[in-house]
Amino acid sequence: MKVSYLNDAFFSRLETLALNLRANLAGFFGGKHLVKTYGQTVEFADYREYMLGDDIRRIDWNLYSRFEKYFLKLFTDERQMHVRLYLDCSASMGKEAPRKGAYAIAFAAALGFLAVHNMDKVSFKAIKGNVCEDPFGTIVGKTSFFRAMSQLENTEFDGEADLGAAIANSPDAGTNDGLSVIISDFMTESDWKKAVDFLTYKKRQVLLIQVLTPDENDPDYDGRINLIDSESLGMEDGRNMKLRITRGMLHAYQEALADFREDLRSFCNSREAGFLSTVCDKSIERELFGGLLKAGVMS
Repeated sequence: MKVSYLNDAFFSRLETLALNLRANLAGFFGGKHLVKTYGQTVEFADYREYMLGDDIRRIDWNLYSRFEKYFLKLFTDERQMHVRLYLDCSASMGKEAPRKGAYAIAFAAALGFLAVHNMDKVSFKAIKGNVCEDPFGTIVGKTSFFRAMSQLENTEFDGEADLGAAIANSPDAGTNDGLSVIISDFMTESDWKKAVDFLTYKKRQVLLIQVLTPDENDPDYDGRINLIDSESLGMEDGRNMKLRITRGMLHAYQEALADFREDLRSFCNSREAGFLSTVCDKSIERELFGGLLKAGVMS
């Protein structure tokens, strides 16, 4: 059964939010993000003394009349950023758990909407195998965004995803011009840390969003069960198991999951990247207002 979160009410509830991007990013002219450099907006920032070659039209003649020295007016600079959203399209993200896949898509759509709503560019990158597909190209404006959303909902989750290789080999990762978001459960044998290192090397602001199902977050199994690896279905070396679940095993799983989350969080902190772990039965709006606000990515 197909699950969808995307509708007019969903997007209208997001209009009061904005992405909080670092002021030292370069970006492009014509956006809404204040940067540390001085530019050509109408908002006054500071003065500095005139130097040979400066534009004399920016001299403040009122100050000259008082101090008999030339001072230039400096104004704030606003830039347009490029938000790139990397979506893990492996089977574990939605093939057997359609709500999880729909939630990941909705989270990507919410961040994409915030980008275009604040005059930024956005790109959706589908990670399949070791390839990073770009189905829509660079999106500017809400008309193009909503046209892409009707197709994004049909994203298929299948096979495996090598996050590190796919992102490191992406031809359009960008440099110092905005936010890169990786949405995944990160339950993979691939080197996801390689992806974070690559994006930070490219001077991108990075955010990792871990999406889990309620069963993955807090399993409630008992007795004998068959564990099926959705990403290895149809493969000769399928990683499937028959287990008898005990209370001790559930406790060990919770400890392992807590250690895994802490590894994600501490690695992101060491790279000055944001991190949010969420469960797909939680409100996306609440996670945006709460979790990403704490991570410093939302304002």
